[in-house]
Amino acid sequence: MTALAYDPADPAVRRNPFPLYARLQDDDPVHWSPALKAWVLTRYDDVRQMLLTDQMSPDRLRPFYAQLQGERRDTLAEVMRYMALWMVFRDPPEHTRLRRLVGTVFNLKALEALDGPVSRVVDHLLDQLPTGQPVDWARQVAAPLPAYVIMDMLAIPYSDFPELKEASDELRAFIGGARADGDRYAVARRGAERLARFFRDLIAQRRADPGTDFVSRMIAARDDEGRLTEDELVATCMLVLFAGHETTTHLLGNAVNALLDHPGQLQRLREDPALIQSAVEEFLRYDGPSNALARVVKVDHQIDGKTLRAGDRVFGFANAANRDPRAFSDPQGLDLGRTPNRHLTFGFGTHFCMGAPLARLEGQRCIGALVQRFASIRRAPGETDWVDALAMRGVSTLPVILN
Repeated sequence: MTALAYDPADPAVRRNPFPLYARLQDDDPVHWSPALKAWVLTRYDDVRQMLLTDQMSPDRLRPFYAQLQGERRDTLAEVMRYMALWMVFRDPPEHTRLRRLVGTVFNLKALEALDGPVSRVVDHLLDQLPTGQPVDWARQVAAPLPAYVIMDMLAIPYSDFPELKEASDELRAFIGGARADGDRYAVARRGAERLARFFRDLIAQRRADPGTDFVSRMIAARDDEGRLTEDELVATCMLVLFAGHETTTHLLGNAVNALLDHPGQLQRLREDPALIQSAVEEFLRYDGPSNALARVVKVDHQIDGKTLRAGDRVFGFANAANRDPRAFSDPQGLDLGRTPNRHLTFGFGTHFCMGAPLARLEGQRCIGALVQRFASIRRAPGETDWVDALAMRGVSTLPVILN
């Protein structure tokens, strides 16, 4: 039997990691990956516990940066200046303070108010798609839609999208890349510098002329402990832009790819539009955008007989856990009416994704409109490509023909 080895840089794994995930679950559920120099967890209960335990920390950036020396440390200094302030990488009490302040603005009521704007963006993008000829769903709809919604929230003109998308992609080289090397660090630094410069200027404009947008309200947000610092404001804007469009972009791309692979489920959704809410939950479970969630071991402890040492990195693979037969019936199948559906795509516990309601809304409005508007959705000639990433999973190109 071939030895099990998880290497996210393997193109075959990037295209379809699920057979390997299933083997790891059965034969090596707490797997040491030499390629990652980290532990890989693939069973549902183990990943869920990783997200709940106080024996691990999401603060994986600062320990990583502390052990760097020389040129690499200098290269990543500006990246760390902001990313170390992202709440997703902070433990309580810092995480609690940041989440409380951001939550005064980025809350369920505010996100529900975006229903109309989301639907307008969906209609705008679908109106531009030609029928009967190839279009790239990933690039023409999945990428711009959530970015435009976020830009509406921040009151940024759509004309700034190409610059911000390019800078965000550069930052992704460090956050979610399958490999870490000097070139990627330099690319990530360029992306961080571009985004920080853009948002620092934007914050100055909103201080001088505040409005009702997200940035203006974040500037004004305060609690008993005070306000967000200037760097925290910049970092939060970067996080909202990056997380707010990357995750949903891959949700929209992966969902259409899944429907193309399951024409019976596509027809089921077309005949029963009310199924869209559970359908989006199933898209999130079946091939979700959050491939792996990372932690650092705080204290030595064991999982399934393996000893994890303080300082070890751990990746809990949500996409593996979401297809664990110990947690889901027929886990490899796509069932748009699946219930219950307790997937881990948005995390679990105190770090549950704040943007989950918005991602769900965008998925429901976009996929629902696509299926009802076009009587035929089929693959076009050309390859479906996948992003070269570890933390995220999504199609980078998806040629389709709509009629």
